Amino acid sequence: MHRTSPDWKHHAARMADATVRHESRWHRPLATTPRHLFVPRWWTWTRSERDGRWAYELHDGPSAPEAWMSSAYDKHSTLTTRVGPNHADHATVGAVLPEMRPTSSSTLPQLVVEMYRHAFVTDTSRILVTCGSGYGTALACQRLGADRVTSVDVDPYLVQVARERLDIIGHRPRLEVCDVEGELPGHFDRIVSTVAVEAIPASWLTALAPGGRLVTTLARTGLVITADKSADGGATGRVAPGAAGFMSTRHGNDYPPGPDNTALWETAQKAAGDSVTTGRYPVMRVNSTWDVRSTFELSFPGVEHRMDESRDGARTAYMLHPDGSWARAEASGLWDLPTVHQSGPRRLWDLLEKIRTWLVVDGDLPVAEAAVRIDPDGTCHLARAGWTATISAH
Repeated sequence: MHRTSPDWKHHAARMADATVRHESRWHRPLATTPRHLFVPRWWTWTRSERDGRWAYELHDGPSAPEAWMSSAYDKHSTLTTRVGPNHADHATVGAVLPEMRPTSSSTLPQLVVEMYRHAFVTDTSRILVTCGSGYGTALACQRLGADRVTSVDVDPYLVQVARERLDIIGHRPRLEVCDVEGELPGHFDRIVSTVAVEAIPASWLTALAPGGRLVTTLARTGLVITADKSADGGATGRVAPGAAGFMSTRHGNDYPPGPDNTALWETAQKAAGDSVTTGRYPVMRVNSTWDVRSTFELSFPGVEHRMDESRDGARTAYMLHPDGSWARAEASGLWDLPTVHQSGPRRLWDLLEKIRTWLVVDGDLPVAEAAVRIDPDGTCHLARAGWTATISAH
């Protein structure tokens, strides 16, 4: 266990000043919580200068204190602490890993505080948060007192090590090994999830006190949902301004394998489509556009987006769906209109262009600040300006 470093307070205070106004009730927690204690090691997705290959590279904080402080107290820095089943705490110094899905992290401090602000936390709130590295839990303890904080994670090691690190700085909240989509350990005025859910769990509505508020993100979208418990046992609210992205919930040691798109990917890279057209708009990096990506996912769920960019500026976007639909859009430069190949049951690029046209005509998409209604079983309804979407309960 790494004890706190003598110079961390300067870094934390500077981060607090850069993140919130001094009079904010979150300024003191940010300025007085040693984030580096919760992230002694982390992974970064790095391209090798030697062979140009991408891999996860381990960073050991105590071995490079300046880099440790710089990374830990950067308000914009999410530090990946677990990749697949590989926790950074257990890795050998110098280790590298091939591409896998990240499975835990210390979320960037600015976003943690933003999620808490969406929750309208009061001095008397009983709050349930998701654990991860334990840093967000520590902020909540500093703000409210540990007796009002419950923190959960599906990973026993993460709960154990967070408990130890929280204890070092004098916080002893309730920590439980718990699937956040299952039954929750108590009743709460606020539920704040910094993992994304496929649908709102009905168990959250059961655990939420009358008038209590939940805040979460929806998997594969950038949508932050805020909703207050209603008299019928459901909740009402809206999509919060701005976007956020979190890892999705998992229910075991790692995520299960996704759809095997290998054959479809090979086809999409080279084949001529059943339909070959010129696109209406330049190639877009869909995964970087929260409103377009979110609208597309809610309307046509399950599409995988990939992107290639060559050194000469050529851009190629791919769309793949397990039903056999695929699209490839090739453009020679950033502003050039692409040649679009499409095949399968649906014309995926055409569906994307309808959403992009909607954005051009209206100036925004209705997912932004849409009204939210959640049924007691967790079914979530979004609506704005005649547009509706439903995320069914699981």
